[in-house]
Amino acid sequence: MKKIQFNVRIKAPVNKVYDLGINNKSTYEQWTSLFNPTSTYEGSWNKGDKILFIGMDEKGEKGGMVSEIAENIPNRFVSIRHYGLLKADKEITEGPEVEKWAGGFENYSFDENNGISAVSVELDTTEDFVDYMNQTYPKALDKLKEICEQ
Repeated sequence: MKKIQFNVRIKAPVNKVYDLGINNKSTYEQWTSLFNPTSTYEGSWNKGDKILFIGMDEKGEKGGMVSEIAENIPNRFVSIRHYGLLKADKEITEGPEVEKWAGGFENYSFDENNGISAVSVELDTTEDFVDYMNQTYPKALDKLKEICEQ
């Protein structure tokens, strides 16, 4: 797996950025819609909780990732450990499809200085998703910035 990182500076207090980016499901769906127009989650952001990151595929079937919140320090840090796939409502947590990226992390760090919030995202991805992430993640973070600066 390859580790990649993205950063954005947002003119808003860190508690607003954290809330609109993570806690508020409606605004979470807005900025993550850049990955999939039907992007959402099912579950909780509490440490140790299972959470499903889901969307509909081109066939109208629900799919996505089965994950665990490894850490959640409000307004500071969120760590997501991905350990499975969701395909048509079936959780797949072992096998060749999962093995190549299972155990990968997606970490969000939040910091604020003089009313400007810095958000850093570091994630593990497979080589075949690097280009997609490099193209899509900056656009998604720009959308989060737009939402938070309103």
